Order: sequence, then C-alpha cells, then structure tokens
Amino acid sequence: MKEAIQPEGLARPAAPYSPVVASGEFVYTAGQVGFDESGQLTADDITGQTRKAFENLLTCLRAGGCEPADVIKVNAYLADLGDFAAFNEVYRAIFQEPYPARTTVGVTLPGGILVEVEAIARRAS
Repeated sequence: MKEAIQPEGLARPAAPYSPVVASGEFVYTAGQVGFDESGQLTADDITGQTRKAFENLLTCLRAGGCEPADVIKVNAYLADLGDFAAFNEVYRAIFQEPYPARTTVGVTLPGGILVEVEAIARRAS
C-alpha cells in the first residue's frame, strides 16, 4: 500500500508524479529544486538554490512523518560539478553524522535549475 502526499506550501507538480510517496515505514521524495510555492526559482546561485531545494526536501520529508535524521539515502544532481563544494556546505548544515548514503552526479537541468535533490527515509517505529 502507498500514500501519495502533496505537502502544504510546496508547488504542485505540472508533470504526472507525486512529491512524496509513503509506503509502510519508508518515505520517498521526488526530486526537489529551488522553487517557491508558485513554481518559480528563488535564486540564481548554487547556494541559494541548494538551500531552497533542501527546504523543499524537508517539507516533503516532514509531510511523510520524517526528519533529516531519518534519511537513509540522498541523490543529488548538479548542473555544474564545480559547485560541489558549495553544495556540500549546505548539505552539512542539514545532515549530521552518521550521514546518509549519497550519490552526486553532474547532469543537464532545465530552465536555470542548478541543483535537484531527492531522498529515501525510514519513519521511526
């Protein structure tokens, strides 16, 4: 059984996907970017977009009953791998040791998006 969740305060996707899906004890987020509630980018730099992407990610996780400490895996997509250090600076402010497993790859992202993050978390029993 799965539950699709549209978190309050998060832009509703135009494409056919759910921002959050909870199934049993696991919570899966769709990729989050630096959009505000209206679907507009809030910054044009990597630090600002990363902060907003993680703010949106945390909104999704909390809607599914999780906190950053519950995250098991993070996937991160950067438009420019030269932004890796700036991304990591924001990441360290969100997660503490033991850090989640993580994959970070360089990709082509549309419309000025510089970063996208997604996570898998496990709800506390």
